[in-house]
This record gives sequence, C-alpha cells and structure tokens, in this order.
Amino acid sequence: MKNSASLLLALGLTAQLAYSETVIPAQPGGKLPKKQPIQLVQIATGLIDPVHVTAPKDGSNRLFVCERPGIIRIVKDGKLLEKPFLDLKDKTISSFLELGLFCIEFHPQFKENGLFYVAYSDLWFNGSTLIMQYKVSAKNPDKADMESGKVIMQLNFPYCNHHGGKMAFGPDGFLYVGVGDGGWEGDVLSTGQDLTTFMGKMLRIDVEHSTPDRAYSIPKDNPFITPLQQMTLFGVSEKQFSKIHPNAKPEIWAYGIRNPWTFSFDRKTGDLFIADIGQNHWEEINLQPAKSKGGENYGWKFMCGSHTFPIEDEATNPRVGLLPIAEYSHVDQGICVIGLGIYRGKDYPSMEGTYYTADWGSGKIWGLQKDPAGKWQMEELLDLDTPLRPTSGGEDEAGNIYLTDASANYGGPVDPATGDRGSLWKLVPADKVPAGAITAPLQKK
Repeated sequence: MKNSASLLLALGLTAQLAYSETVIPAQPGGKLPKKQPIQLVQIATGLIDPVHVTAPKDGSNRLFVCERPGIIRIVKDGKLLEKPFLDLKDKTISSFLELGLFCIEFHPQFKENGLFYVAYSDLWFNGSTLIMQYKVSAKNPDKADMESGKVIMQLNFPYCNHHGGKMAFGPDGFLYVGVGDGGWEGDVLSTGQDLTTFMGKMLRIDVEHSTPDRAYSIPKDNPFITPLQQMTLFGVSEKQFSKIHPNAKPEIWAYGIRNPWTFSFDRKTGDLFIADIGQNHWEEINLQPAKSKGGENYGWKFMCGSHTFPIEDEATNPRVGLLPIAEYSHVDQGICVIGLGIYRGKDYPSMEGTYYTADWGSGKIWGLQKDPAGKWQMEELLDLDTPLRPTSGGEDEAGNIYLTDASANYGGPVDPATGDRGSLWKLVPADKVPAGAITAPLQKK
C-alpha cells in the first residue's frame, strides 16, 4: 500500500480514491425483474467492419453506420444506400483492428445547423485520433460537405491499441469523448491514474465555443480545473489541497479507465453507462449517475472490475476507486465488453429501461437492470448457435437498440475489404419478430 500511495501522490491524485467493499457488482446468472427473451433482426448486411451505428434525430429515420476503413454509410427506408455519406478512406489507417474510423456523432441541433462529428485514426499523423467537425451538404442531405472539415482535437498515442474513440453529446449539450490508456497491455505508462494526460480518461468539452489555442472550450464546471493562484502553505484544509491539480488536463471528466470503446447516455435519466474493456480476466460496466459533478476514479490500473491488477497479487494489492455495477469473467463469458445502449422506445414495453451489453469474443448478449430491492441484475438474453462478433451498439430516434457485428481479424496488417462482411441488427422481443425477417441463429433447446 505504501508504494501505491507514493505513486498516487507522485501523480498528484487524491480525489475519488475511496474503495467500498460493500458494493458487489452484478455478474451473469442474475434475473431481470421482467422476463424478456430477445432476438436480433437483420437490418442491413454487406458492410465492411461496421463498428458504430447512430441516428441524427432529425425526423428522417435514417441510420448511419461507420465502416472501420473510413466510410460512413446510410440505411434509409430500410435499405443500405450504395453511395457513402462520408469517405475518409484516404486519410484513415485501419491496418490493426483497434485503428480506423471510430464513430459519428450528430450535433443536438443537427436538424437546424447540419453539424456532425467524427473520430478516426489519421494515417498522416501516425494513427493519432482526430476529432473532426463537418457539415452536411446543402444540396444533398445524404452527403457530407467534404470541404467543411474542421479539426476539433488531436489525441496522440504511443501504441496502436486502446485508443477508445467513442463520442456522445450528453444531456448538458457538451461532447464526451472516451480515450483509452494508450495501449500495449497493463497500462505500461500508468496513464489511467495520471491527470496530466488525456489517455485513460473520459473527456468533456464544449464545441459551441472556441479559444485562441483550441477549437473548443472547457466547461466551467469540469472537475480538474485549477485556477492560477498564489501559494498558501498554512490555514488550508486537506480537502482543499486535495482539489488542487495544477498540471491536470482541464478536459478530463473522469479517469481510471482502460479502454472505453462504447458508452451510452440514458436519454430518460441522463445516467452514463461506460463499457470498459478489461485486461486478461475481467470486463466491467461503470455507471456515472446524472447528478455526478465529475471527477470519478474508476480504478484502472489498480483495479479491473472488482479485482486488483495484477490479479496474481490480489491479496496484497491496493484497492482504489469506484467499483463497476457489473462485471464478467473471461473464463466462460467473453473477452471484450460492448455496450449497446438503454432501451427507451415505445414499441416494446418489455424492454423498457434495460441496458443491453454484449461481448465481441463470445457473442453473448445480456440485459442489465435494477431489481425491486435496488440491486443490479445481469441476465443472458440470447443463446446463439453461431456467435456473432458484436462491435458496437446504438439507438435510433425512437429509442430502439441496434448492434453491429464484424468478424474482423485481430491483428494486422490486413485489408478489411478481404474479410467477411458484417451486418447491422435490431434488438426486438422474441415474439415481435416481423414476418419474413432474417434473424440470428439460435441454439436448439
């Protein structure tokens, strides 16, 4: 404990280090309050490594799907359009599975201003993540204006994995960005607990305003802003000292994250669910309630789920940060957690309020919800004959939940176009599958 405490002090960290043994994360095997068998209905196929899906919420009922090599496709009136909405293939590096085009996020007032944002690993900047702002074409709503591109942020990384890449606008109108710990394995640079780097963090920025040195501004209530001040040694409480972080990146909203590949806001409550991809043994799902003021420490690299890292020294390791609401083991459940989202639609009442999550390795899909006693329950909802490889999830304007899958090769270099094609699926109750729909193959009971 002495060595770990010294490390924390060296990093300038004293906030959110409390650890509670009373919190027990949910694990597979629980039972949701309502019985809700589900099925996957295929919406589109023939996609090259689809890794994200979302909707502009402009009344058009379109879905936008990111193909990892750098293409954004549109599903319109149930059909996958041949011509891309945005083509960044000549700027995107995708030779390794965790590189490429990550996501698209639409401005909350997209219908009025036509602005949207993309995150991708840029070929010319050695795989750095560029967050770009674009505008839709004034002549064609199914086409981006390529000349409107504007760099909002550049995130540099030492290695080719654990870049994160997901973005989402929160209920507060600010843009949240998930950034991985920078790669290799085991957070070799200890970025998760280091407030002087963007890596291993959730960021929160204001894209409505800029400053002379940034294409964005910092929300005034971000938790790690330290104003310039005179130094005072005495008459200051320890709690006041604990909030002084002069070298912290003011964009940071939360830390102690390994690789937040997917995260979702609950459109009803404002709660933030973060599916954080784990190390060798455990996957975890963290919850940041809507009332949060930010600053949470989710524990990495001291913790992975409710277990310490390295797990071989669990008996003597320090326990740091906030525990997840759910976790699962690599032994028999999967290897890579993928958050899909929280159902808030009107068509399927049985799915209401359920957070859906999946695993890229096993293809399992679970539902997560609190029971009447306030305890989180995690139940497997789909048993597939041939596992899909879920890569991401998202929701449409009506609140329905979707899943992308791709059997992308984990490694490189490889041309994604030579691999098997991926698909876009919609989650529906098992008894609400439309006639003639293509569904995922279930295990025979």
